[in-house]
Amino acid sequence: MFFKDKDELNRLEQELGSTVSDSGKSESSEKNIWLDGEQTVCEKDLLLLFSRNQLRNSLALPLLAVIFALSSMMWTSPVNAIAWLACVFVCQAVQLYLCKSYEHNHRNLKGIKDWVGMLAASEFLFATCWSMPLYLFWVNGNPLQHTFLIAVLMVVIAVRIMIASNYTPIIIAGTGFITLNIVIRCTLEADTLSIALGAMAILTEIFFIQLSKRLQKTAKDMLIFKAQREKLISQLETARIQAEADREKAEAATKAKSRFLATMSHELRTPLNAIMGFSEILSHEMMGPHSVEAYKSYSSDIHHSGHYLLHLINDILDLSRIEAGKHEIEDEPVDLFKVGQDAAKLLHMKLDSKHQKLASDIASNIPCLRGDERSIRQIWVNLLSNAVKFSDDGATINMGAKLLANGSLSIYVADNGPGMDKAEIKEVLGTFNRGNLASKKAIDGSGLGLPIVNGLAKLHNASMQVQSKSGAGTKVSVIFPPSRVLGEGQKTVLKTVTNATASQRQLIALTS
Repeated sequence: MFFKDKDELNRLEQELGSTVSDSGKSESSEKNIWLDGEQTVCEKDLLLLFSRNQLRNSLALPLLAVIFALSSMMWTSPVNAIAWLACVFVCQAVQLYLCKSYEHNHRNLKGIKDWVGMLAASEFLFATCWSMPLYLFWVNGNPLQHTFLIAVLMVVIAVRIMIASNYTPIIIAGTGFITLNIVIRCTLEADTLSIALGAMAILTEIFFIQLSKRLQKTAKDMLIFKAQREKLISQLETARIQAEADREKAEAATKAKSRFLATMSHELRTPLNAIMGFSEILSHEMMGPHSVEAYKSYSSDIHHSGHYLLHLINDILDLSRIEAGKHEIEDEPVDLFKVGQDAAKLLHMKLDSKHQKLASDIASNIPCLRGDERSIRQIWVNLLSNAVKFSDDGATINMGAKLLANGSLSIYVADNGPGMDKAEIKEVLGTFNRGNLASKKAIDGSGLGLPIVNGLAKLHNASMQVQSKSGAGTKVSVIFPPSRVLGEGQKTVLKTVTNATASQRQLIALTS
């Protein structure tokens, strides 16, 4: 991928940099790094490309020099041709030595001016050797030989451009000097053919220089893009490592929180049981009547508060186990009609205290669920408790279970209470979050009911849906996937597996 201009290159640099940068300050500093890189790192890499190309193609020009020396023996003595060929080999060896040294040492260099100077000098020396045949082998009045010499030198210029075009200043130091000598030699000859050859040499050199600049710009763009990509990969790797570290810290914090809640909840339940027991004895006057009638009311309040606190502790324990992934479920056939009726009985006293009615729409022949009976009962209880809590006195609450068209099974609880808007629905699904109505009217609750239902649903691969509108009531559904819905044959097999011994389970697994 190449870039058409600097503006496009800078735009891409900003886009790549902004992906991983933390602030506008880091983006601007990164841009400055790349601008400086065009003069520092990029220059070093361009010179490295030049050196490597020289080393990879080190035999091209020496072979051309051998062929040219052999051909020149038609116009000059073998001694002159061999001496010139030796000079070419020496210059080539010097340049290859410098390129090899730079390739080994470029990583430790802070500046490259000295190396540019040395390589440019070696290129100039190389060009001087190739320009010598214009004066040593030149035969006056022989246009064919003149054309041959100039054609060979133009081929040398082309080869130099193609091999080492990644660093234009050095190439100009060599090919420019050869072209200058061609023009001087043709001017001295002063015939029409020579002048035409000199003009052609100038035009060819201009064309090759333009080509070299474009190739160098392409190489520079590639190097910049490569450096940006490597830097981006490095930053992404750093970000990944940081994210992994943050994830591990978060997991450690969650585990520490769960351990703390579990430990504290356990420590609180022990004295709380004693408080509830003695307060119940006092409220029922089992040890005799109170001398002060108010004490009976006080002890009843203590018992009620202890019961609320125990319920809260149990919710915290359940939620901490779910979040820690330690709440295990045991699959068994669950009769939704029976479990729903059990949950309704548990809420009977609360319903009566608010003169509310419960309408059940659970068919006695509804399919059984494959799930944990205690967890599904808790889902029912939490949903019904929420509905009772937020519905007005005398309201009717609906609970039910039904098969959906796709084979899933939904259990739901609906009320005609105040309802919630969309923003409030998202809020109440969070742990310890309560709705606006509960906060305004100071309704008892800790904001754990729906999060626990959602956690228990996920353990069954089920999903929870809340449908509510402000002033139009709320319906909360838990939808179990078809894989959890049991037919009669599956129900029998699951019961057999549940009640079987370990060896019997292995036998059933092998024969199923």
